[in-house]
Amino acid sequence: MVLEVENFYGVYLLYNENPQFKGRTYIGFTVNPRRRIGQHNKGVDFGGAKRTSGKGPWEMVLIVYGFPNNISALMFEWAWQHPKSSRRLKHIPGKRRNEPKYDYCLRVVAHMLRVGPWCRMPLTFHWIQQQYRRDFPDDLAPPFHMAIGYGPITSIKIGTTSKKKKRTKKDKDTQDASSQQSTSSARTYESTDDNDDDDGLISMSQSSNRRCDVCHKRLQGEDNNLSCILPKCSMESHMLCLARKFIGPNSEYLIPIEGACPKCKQMMLWGDLIRKKRGCYSSLEDPQESGESHWTEELREDASTSSSQ
Repeated sequence: MVLEVENFYGVYLLYNENPQFKGRTYIGFTVNPRRRIGQHNKGVDFGGAKRTSGKGPWEMVLIVYGFPNNISALMFEWAWQHPKSSRRLKHIPGKRRNEPKYDYCLRVVAHMLRVGPWCRMPLTFHWIQQQYRRDFPDDLAPPFHMAIGYGPITSIKIGTTSKKKKRTKKDKDTQDASSQQSTSSARTYESTDDNDDDDGLISMSQSSNRRCDVCHKRLQGEDNNLSCILPKCSMESHMLCLARKFIGPNSEYLIPIEGACPKCKQMMLWGDLIRKKRGCYSSLEDPQESGESHWTEELREDASTSSSQ
């Protein structure tokens, strides 16, 4: 099963399988891992990097994703490529004489996940090719809130899904009836201009009655508000109010990592709330309806199991 991720920004590690260059590595940034590995193996004429061109085949072994934007991902890429030049990574010992370059890259990225600002980001460390998997040393395990994933991965546009849902006859009849009702309603509104004004007043009234679930003051506009990632939870709050609640009164940090929804009490990552605001998770199913645990809890359990081993 291929994992689909919206709003994707990732930094990957390639491993060379060519007998002539076997063991060489390459670190890069991508918004589309499937397309990018193809470019590397096809060569520089197809968008691949000069360092990888003509030296394939390459395997995309792992990828770190969940960065809020391309700038933060590119900063992570540069630091991983140049650990000796990064002021945040001065504490990492250099490559040992007999240490394979691949092992050195893994050691560096393990340190990076525990250093700010990356240690507070909602990142996922994803093994694409499990035959290259290594266990994290006990003293270099990722922070608890970071998930460890496995298997193929691909990026998709926000609000889309590749899963084709088959419609039953009942669903089709319901959609047809809804379509007829919408058409009828549209004709009614076209004949009466005053209805538009009435609807606008109703919408403004409903908007003015929305209140923050943290401070209980009125919500105005949408730019500075957040909502729960679970479909059936109606929680809405000011971004600053929820951030303060997640951080707590005695924290020195400005950006939270995770917290419990004020309404449904579900634990969630701050990064997931921001991704929801940007349009992600529109097809997320309610865990109570599907009979399965929420996917964030599954990833959290995987991360906990991996760190305890």
